[in-house]
Amino acid sequence: MITRRRRYPGKNPRGFHDKYKELSPERYGAEVQKVIASGKTPAGMHRPIMVDEVIACLRPMAGEVAVDCTLGGGGHTRALLGRVPPGGRVIGLDVDSIELPRTESRLRSEGFGPEAFVARLGNFAGVHKALAAEGHATANIILADLGVSSMQLDNPDRGFSHKASGPLDMRMNPSRGVTAAQFIERASEAALATVLDENADEPHAGVIAKALKQGLSSAGVFTTGAVDALVRSALTAAFSGLTPAEATPSVRRTFQALRIAVNDEFAALDSLLRSLPQCLSPGGRVAILTFHSGEDRRVKKAFQAGFREGVYSAVADEVIRATPGERRANPRASSSKLRWAVLTDR
Repeated sequence: MITRRRRYPGKNPRGFHDKYKELSPERYGAEVQKVIASGKTPAGMHRPIMVDEVIACLRPMAGEVAVDCTLGGGGHTRALLGRVPPGGRVIGLDVDSIELPRTESRLRSEGFGPEAFVARLGNFAGVHKALAAEGHATANIILADLGVSSMQLDNPDRGFSHKASGPLDMRMNPSRGVTAAQFIERASEAALATVLDENADEPHAGVIAKALKQGLSSAGVFTTGAVDALVRSALTAAFSGLTPAEATPSVRRTFQALRIAVNDEFAALDSLLRSLPQCLSPGGRVAILTFHSGEDRRVKKAFQAGFREGVYSAVADEVIRATPGERRANPRASSSKLRWAVLTDR
């Protein structure tokens, strides 16, 4: 029986699931390259950020053990795997139970066997346990890219983005924890406002929290599209003359704040930062990519405190940003910040 692809209106598909060519790069490679050449990211494809800069900070060498705490699409892992042979190994961690097996399969198909690469489902807060499970006391290199992958953002079924309506989920691991819809239901208006303020520096946290609690509870519709509409409606009602474009940053911050809360991301990052000195070998290097001020502040303060206390022998003096060329080619790199540290060679 032949299954025909779903028809879509217009010349080009707009919905994520209609973009069958972009979602099948192994079959439509030329079409995917056209999308990339136009300065866009193909649907469902994650483009790793600041790969050259990350490698320059980490300086991987043959025989070393590296941990990529956020495997994602495997771009950074692939770069590490090209530099640690012979004798080296990369451990890839990811909490996303949907994307991890797909990335592992791709890397296996490229010839990276279990002696060189192992993938483990888990939060990066458990990096020490992951090392022990693979027979390593410490690692020479630890990398964490704290951004949300394009596979998660693009797919409306995951509920991470307001750009297409879908279930209000936002869980990195869809089989664990509460959804964003359940989080809003259970949180008080005051608690929700605090989340919006602390997780995203949202200046209109109180207005948005009230709108979400009242609007979603009365409508009973928990979708990303509903949240988008409620935030915009509340802001335009509260601030006369506010345009839809001016409301968009608050929509983005609302989604960011909810995602961080649902996945307890700050607690996981704090745990990782505390465990780094015990997880790194003497002289080991760590690099962390952040994407908003709350993450960057935590990393900066932890590295600076470690340097003052003699835990780290060197830390980044200034944050490293993506080049203008990379930001043009991949707009999702625009907010990225890279910091690094080197454990004291004791």
